[in-house]
Amino acid sequence: MPRAGLTPHAVARAAASLVDREGRAALTLARVADDLGVKSPSLYNHIESLGALERLVSLDGIDRLADTCRAAAMGRSGADGFRAMAHAYRGFAVAHPGVYPLTQVSRPGDAEYEAKAARLLEPVLAILTGFGLPQAELVHAARAVRSALHGFAVLENDAGFGLDVDVDQSFEWMLDSIERALSVTDGRAATGTRAAVG
Repeated sequence: MPRAGLTPHAVARAAASLVDREGRAALTLARVADDLGVKSPSLYNHIESLGALERLVSLDGIDRLADTCRAAAMGRSGADGFRAMAHAYRGFAVAHPGVYPLTQVSRPGDAEYEAKAARLLEPVLAILTGFGLPQAELVHAARAVRSALHGFAVLENDAGFGLDVDVDQSFEWMLDSIERALSVTDGRAATGTRAAVG
């Protein structure tokens, strides 16, 4: 018997739970319907295809990642805000190994996805602005930070760190290095020795 109150949000969360447990390859309408205790045709009242279901999980996931990072950065700036946000980002990625990759899929022309992605970018740009970076360099810095955090999270989730060295210490070392780079950039900008990127 169909579950009362079935909504797109409930479907997205059931699908997210499935991909976190078993990976993206396990995501099918039939599996999600089974997890929700409904027949597959019931899902078509809410989801038109597997692609639409993946998009729904992606939208929900990026919302949750943005909320996580924004909450961590709230009331903080500079190095303190950066570290809090970085730990929150890594924590989400590790806690949601199936959903996280779906938040990183580019969806050009998808206005809803782009709006949600902008919510994630806002606290990053605010924190980087707190380092005193010139406006022309903010996007470059945001891309560098995202690349570092994303790369670390993917390697951690894929058991890519095989050496017998504490992974948490490596993460802190990486954050220290990024902070130093941002501080050097700030100093050069302040003295006028670094040309603005056009």
